[in-house]
Amino acid sequence: MEKWASLELQHVQLGDSRRKKRLVKIVEDLASQPGESVPQASGNVAATTAVYDFWNSRYFHPQDIRIAHRVSTIETIKQHNTVLAIQDTTDLDFTAHPATIGLGPTDHSSLLGLKVHSTFVTSTQGVPLGVIDQQVWAREKETIGIAKQRRQRETKDKESQRWLDAATVTQQVIPQDIQVVTITDREGDIYDLFAMPRTENSDFLIRATHNRRVDHETKYLHQAIHSMQPCGTITIELQRHPERETRKATLTLRFITLEIQVPLHHLKRSELKPIGLQVVLAEEENPPQGVTPISWLLLTTIEVAGFDDAVRCVRWYTYRWLIERYHYTLKSGCGIEKLQLETARRIEMALATYSIVAWRLLWLTYEARMNPNQSCEIVLQSDEWQSLCATIDRTPHPPQTPPSLREAVRMIATLGGFLGRIGDGEPGVKTIWRGMRRLHDIATTWKLLHSNCQNFLFC
Repeated sequence: MEKWASLELQHVQLGDSRRKKRLVKIVEDLASQPGESVPQASGNVAATTAVYDFWNSRYFHPQDIRIAHRVSTIETIKQHNTVLAIQDTTDLDFTAHPATIGLGPTDHSSLLGLKVHSTFVTSTQGVPLGVIDQQVWAREKETIGIAKQRRQRETKDKESQRWLDAATVTQQVIPQDIQVVTITDREGDIYDLFAMPRTENSDFLIRATHNRRVDHETKYLHQAIHSMQPCGTITIELQRHPERETRKATLTLRFITLEIQVPLHHLKRSELKPIGLQVVLAEEENPPQGVTPISWLLLTTIEVAGFDDAVRCVRWYTYRWLIERYHYTLKSGCGIEKLQLETARRIEMALATYSIVAWRLLWLTYEARMNPNQSCEIVLQSDEWQSLCATIDRTPHPPQTPPSLREAVRMIATLGGFLGRIGDGEPGVKTIWRGMRRLHDIATTWKLLHSNCQNFLFC
């Protein structure tokens, strides 16, 4: 069976087949031992040197790697009628490596690094499908402190433009017969984003931050939606977050259709007109004591004609959390901020490589939950699942048939510290990447021993 990295990168164009082969090997090595250093994942000095030389190559660009992954992602997207394109920005902090050339200040002037804006696509059931756009840049020191002047500047002259650029790419690359819903947090509440031209298959679902002027007797968005009677409640599970533990929340839903008025600082732009949007408010009215209640005010171009439509919007918005897990996997699982590279370009080359690894880890985590009964052979070679089963079952004789994907992922997570107790739920990406590191060593030893056994009659 051809390894997954070969299939994922089959469309890569690097000008030389040897470079393609090298990239596939790098991705395979990094994915099999996430979190390990490049020398540890590579296995020897020659392979380690090859990785650094690859990231330093002047014959191709990071975008060449991203495009190859995008093409494979689009092929997967074609299996769905609707997909969610989740946008978010994160900082890569390299303050500890001040000698790196090409870095800039991040959200704090004392921190050095790169800004990364990704568009992460998932199914409507929350299975990660891939990254279709990624913008990387270093801020200029001169831009620090000019945020106060943001209303005096056009969107195209601000970092806000990244949200529009990503939405444009999304509309360009996703086939027209597939509905795509762009989802963002409050930072994406930009009037120009709502006003940009949209293809028929493109919609927005954006958490509001501004109390915008609307065509309602109350005149403003917050007051207008709160004037509506609740249409029902929904119970959702909130994932663990730096500011909260995993818990369930019951949300009261309201919805209304409104026209969002042109912001006052944009009135001079005659091409801008009021925009009709659906508004959904999901509020937690009785949170646990001492817990900040959930309040999501969502603006969308999706039709909301009743309670079920409002529920769909809220459920889809809960998947925005997946891009945070993607960035977490890049940093904590893949350890990208630990890289000691000489230039920002080399970091970006490494980021393009690790982005595939991070997506794969998240895909494995959620694919096992949504499609648990398929064979684990879609992700594991025979020596991997055999050695995994033998290790977990404490027997030298693995089963004749491979376990299901869910069973295999839970076994991998067990290697990473997952206890599998009642109430623990399904394993998360952290225990899976830890388990993958151990599985690599176990499978390598298993393959070596069984290869040697074939050469001896007593085995």
